[in-house]
Amino acid sequence: MTINVADDYKDAIQVSGQDIYSPISIDDGQYWIPTCELEFLLNRELQGLSLAGKAIRTRSKIVKESVCSALGYPVPNSFKKTQPRFSGQQLDTYVQKSMNLQIWNEKIDGERRYAIIQVSENDAIKKVRVITGLELARLDTTGTLTSKYQARFDVGSGSELISPIDTPAIVPHLQAAPSFAQQASPIASPESKKLLPIQALYGKLNELIGQSMVDPGADQERNRGAALHRLVCSKLGYQQFADNGQFPDLRHQLLEIKLQTSPTVDLGLVLPNSLNNLDVAAMQGYIAKHCDTRYAIFFGNSDGRKIQITHLVLVTGADFFKRFRRFEGNTINRKLQIKLPGNF
Repeated sequence: MTINVADDYKDAIQVSGQDIYSPISIDDGQYWIPTCELEFLLNRELQGLSLAGKAIRTRSKIVKESVCSALGYPVPNSFKKTQPRFSGQQLDTYVQKSMNLQIWNEKIDGERRYAIIQVSENDAIKKVRVITGLELARLDTTGTLTSKYQARFDVGSGSELISPIDTPAIVPHLQAAPSFAQQASPIASPESKKLLPIQALYGKLNELIGQSMVDPGADQERNRGAALHRLVCSKLGYQQFADNGQFPDLRHQLLEIKLQTSPTVDLGLVLPNSLNNLDVAAMQGYIAKHCDTRYAIFFGNSDGRKIQITHLVLVTGADFFKRFRRFEGNTINRKLQIKLPGNF
């Protein structure tokens, strides 16, 4: 991402005559600001802004006005009580001095963006982090945020490639060679002609069967996942490891990675076969959808010290429920307080 790219979106909005409530489709390449550029613009405008001595309502208004300015929108005379507040960009803002995020009277929305605005002890804005509802739901470590769909993994024998080919929309963007530039970032947006075919992914990931990794503990699901992500990145040939909590885990390959030591698979806020767009950059005009995502579901056995990987199922989101049984009656519950991790 470059400054010029971010400013292109801002400039387009400034001359468009749109306001923060004007609806924009996520596949609108001119006015929909991708999350990375959105975060950049907000940080540039808001960092250092002082809220000292301001009442809560005044602080909120100042922040919302600054967000408008950052994104190129005119500041309205008054802000409507919409959900989300910046409905055109599917964006909500939360000003936080503590690491305890509180969301009132509504469920986590998987496709909404949440701007978490960190305020210092002297009431100046330090940093802005923008994440989607999918990522926000992942930050719950108590297990009480059950805004998730679930499925059951009945472990078979050996490894399984359920989807022999990728979804039709992804096929034109696959590369013929079974490798890619090693300096690529695993969390970068997917690029056309740089996606490994699902068969190539399967061949590489299947080599992880039988390998072991340190088990940080049953209550350390995120650390367990990060350890597996590191193995996957290395096996696929990445020179670097990165994990920013976004969906899918390995965005560069549209690959979601799950490590199961029990049969229950948590799917998050969106079903794998959903036709909703992912929050990734377009590939030659096409924005990948949830159903295009490749799911690598690993199963492992733990002895309390190490986890040995014993099974792999690789499947597209479109075919997910051909292999996994969805729990019926999934309801969306919510926890209104989320403890943000210290390195957030």
